[in-house]
Amino acid sequence: MNIADEIARLHELHRSGALTDEEFAAAKEKVLASASTSSSGFGSGGTATNDNPFANLNHLRRSKHNQWIGGVCAGLGKFSGLEAWIWRLMFVLFVSAFGFGFVAYLLAWVFIPEEE
Repeated sequence: MNIADEIARLHELHRSGALTDEEFAAAKEKVLASASTSSSGFGSGGTATNDNPFANLNHLRRSKHNQWIGGVCAGLGKFSGLEAWIWRLMFVLFVSAFGFGFVAYLLAWVFIPEEE
């Protein structure tokens, strides 16, 4: 539930009489305070939040140990939690069906750093 939904729910409870004015104000302050301390995204100089899908992208590495060609599929498997053979199958399907799988694999091979 995001902040707007929580505040809307608090407003509904306040309007129905379940919360007094003081309780509504205190609950609203608590929701806003927790939101401001937990959202330290890229622009505020903090670390990325869990809402950001690119927060863990720096952990993506090509594998040295489980590689067939460049280790891209094994690295993607480790990063995403899927097996490496699933990534290999997807690349093969994209190469045979659409033709851009080869280019995507080469770009990943060039731009994804290798494990240390």
